[in-house]
Amino acid sequence: MANVYPQTWDLDVFYAGGSRSSAFAAELERLERDIAALDRSLADEPKAGLSGWTEAVQSILPRLRQAESFVACLQAQDMRDQAAGALNDRVKTLGAAFLSALTKYDDRLRTMPDAEWESWLRTPAAAPVAFNLRERREAAREKLPPEQEALAGELAVDGYHGWGEMYNTIVARTRFRFIDAEGQEQLLSAGQMANKLTDGDRGVRRRAFAEWEREWGEQADLCAETLNRLAGFRLKLYGNRGWNDVLKEPLQINRMSRDTLEAMWAAINEGKPQLVRYLERKAKLLGLPRLDWHDVDAPIGSAAHTVPYDEAAEFIVDRFRSFSPDMADFALMTFRDGWIEAEDRPGKRPGGFCTSFPKSGQTRIFLTYSGTASNISTLAHELGHAYHQHVLNDLPPLCQEYAMNVAETASTFAELLVADSALQAAKDREEKLALLDDKIQRSVAFFMNIHARFLFETRMYERRREGLLSAGELNALMEEAQREAYAGALGELHPHFWASKLHFYITDVPFYNFPYTFGYLFSAGIYARARQEGPAFADRYVALLRDTGRMTVEELAGKHLGVRLDEPSFWRQAVALTKADVDQFMAITD
Repeated sequence: MANVYPQTWDLDVFYAGGSRSSAFAAELERLERDIAALDRSLADEPKAGLSGWTEAVQSILPRLRQAESFVACLQAQDMRDQAAGALNDRVKTLGAAFLSALTKYDDRLRTMPDAEWESWLRTPAAAPVAFNLRERREAAREKLPPEQEALAGELAVDGYHGWGEMYNTIVARTRFRFIDAEGQEQLLSAGQMANKLTDGDRGVRRRAFAEWEREWGEQADLCAETLNRLAGFRLKLYGNRGWNDVLKEPLQINRMSRDTLEAMWAAINEGKPQLVRYLERKAKLLGLPRLDWHDVDAPIGSAAHTVPYDEAAEFIVDRFRSFSPDMADFALMTFRDGWIEAEDRPGKRPGGFCTSFPKSGQTRIFLTYSGTASNISTLAHELGHAYHQHVLNDLPPLCQEYAMNVAETASTFAELLVADSALQAAKDREEKLALLDDKIQRSVAFFMNIHARFLFETRMYERRREGLLSAGELNALMEEAQREAYAGALGELHPHFWASKLHFYITDVPFYNFPYTFGYLFSAGIYARARQEGPAFADRYVALLRDTGRMTVEELAGKHLGVRLDEPSFWRQAVALTKADVDQFMAITD
């Protein structure tokens, strides 16, 4: 039977011809000219003025974001596409040039006299993006002089960002050998091999994990060199800005306070004993004394069966419809119109993501779908991202620049919607158990796995101040973080996790970890409201999403939920939802 929904995405609608596209080459040339013109205008005596410069910034921004997304998609779908690699370098160069122009633009905002500034913010050009402009003005006051910031941005193209791109080079080199059920050796990509780590057969998982560790161990020296250079660059730049706290930049980017971050982790640590109960019970169900790393996400019950892609698509659309017809119709369009790259084939990058094409008002979703419960959760997660961007498309470009933590709110809300609806509709104990297990696995990921990443990265930066770290030292830090984050509940750990995980190499957003947990718990609080108010909450949810690019998270929560995020009570209530899931799991498995 033919598939109803395509499993490869359509990129030609943006720029036909892939990495050889003449239309994309022309787009880059236009961007180059417009960025250079903005830079010249900002360097001269004011001609365009703040209103003209703001208009130019908001013209360039969506086109540059679209170019970045196009190249990211080309590289993800085929890691061997060398032409895409060359395009990525060119787009990074354009990004650095735009950053240089923005540094001058921010300096114009910074130096404007207060009275004149407040008057200008009330003009039609500035009023819709006043929050974003104030944010840029304040941030500029804490950085180096504009010439030095611009130079740092230019040097970062072949330095900082260049080192970040090493992950793509390394993962393209990886070769995973796997013996299938017929005894035949397969050569798998990292994306294909990653799916084997959650196979329902423990023998498959064990062999896959051993091979995963072996191959990443082979690449560990290159990975260690890369992470050392990335951390070193950040520390040097922060030091020159006079910043001693490595979390200052990620907290600013995520528009949240340290008090909010600490309140969140405190509530999570209080709730971890509940997840330890779950992990111990799961080990017993699998006939193990303790779970090893590769057992944590192992499916149990009927979740071990695979689900065809079309069936997963219909399942997700149906679950979305129970909350919001608009959200369901949007998801159906993404499946139908080729917005998703899901095909299981060699050469693809591991992992999943959603990326925006704001000039065209579209998004694209990437994953390698093999029919697991985790794949379905990933699909729902990325569709949440896509819907978030969808409801922002008519806002000014600066107001669409929402932070990662609130981006993860929309995605994890979509995951919860699918997981909870499926749980309520479960036909028998076995199906209910499998779905409940998959749902609790999300909590384990956000409370424990992400916490391990946060602990590892925080400690790695502190150690990096003293000098370079070897692969062995990074392994030791990773294992220490995993033992602490999982409260000692695991047997065999994953020492090379730091080497294999893309998030440690991302240069656009440092500390690509705690925002996931924020998003999960914040969305849990939002979801609790949605359950109380029913479909009537859908419009309020969209209103909240539309404010994510023009408020701090504390302001967002105060306006739309009436809660304080810098106090533990909200977070404790969100963590309590996981306790209820664990209690249900324990009761079913007694």
